[in-house]
Amino acid sequence: MILFGKIRNKFREIAEEKRKIEQLRTIKQERRTCNKYVQEFKKVAKKSGYKRWPFIKEFKRELSRVLRRKLAKTKNPPSTIEE
Repeated sequence: MILFGKIRNKFREIAEEKRKIEQLRTIKQERRTCNKYVQEFKKVAKKSGYKRWPFIKEFKRELSRVLRRKLAKTKNPPSTIEE
């Protein structure tokens, strides 16, 4: 019984991570300020299980096109969300 409970809990954790990752993929900056986008992204990302690079990739993916272009042109692009 204990083993079954552990397995069930692990599947629940994985399902929760998957749900958070899917939620991350639906967040878009659109007309929001970058700060508002960052706040929502961080809130959802807390339990996603994502680590540094995939996390940053998801974040950049839905930034506004204008902001992505500006970031691409900088000499030292940010490597964290805080930057």
